[in-house]
Amino acid sequence: MPRYELPTLPYDYDALEPYISRRIMELHHDKHHRAYVDGANRTLDQLDAMRAQGTSNGAGELAQALAFYVSGHVLHSLFWTSLAPNAGGEPTGALAKAIGRDFGSFPAFRKQFSDTAADIMGSGWAALVWDGVSRRMLVIQIHDHQSSTLQGAAPLLVLDAWEHAYYLQYENAKAKYFDALWNLWNWPAVAKRLDAASQARTA
Repeated sequence: MPRYELPTLPYDYDALEPYISRRIMELHHDKHHRAYVDGANRTLDQLDAMRAQGTSNGAGELAQALAFYVSGHVLHSLFWTSLAPNAGGEPTGALAKAIGRDFGSFPAFRKQFSDTAADIMGSGWAALVWDGVSRRMLVIQIHDHQSSTLQGAAPLLVLDAWEHAYYLQYENAKAKYFDALWNLWNWPAVAKRLDAASQARTA
């Protein structure tokens, strides 16, 4: 059976300094992200064993665990490629036009995105998504990796607001961490996701 695999970072651990320290990247990628990958594979093994035994007892709990682990894996994989050294600034081209259309201006989008992350109670993510139903971009919160999401929405840009993403460097000043990320957003990668998502059709 296919297995989930931890992706290699597209840059060195210290490439995002001073905004994200090497130590945070090592722990975040090698420990936290790997735990989601290992949890997803372990859950698949448990589901295989359950089917081999001809039972479905506990299937609901395993389905919930699989959603948590796989969503954590997907979101972290998106997060790494949403960041880049020598990046940040403002997007250009079609992405800039779409942001202006759906949020009024880039500063308005930036404020809404950061405030959405800051308003998360506990652990979660802020995400810029393409909603295929309304054919526009929206900013949403994602709690515990998968709850409170829009079904069918494609994530374009995700911000990890869990404490493990920033506490070692920023302690409880998470707003400073959110501000720092605007120096790292990989807008060309976000633009490619928008292009692909906007061409897809939601039933």
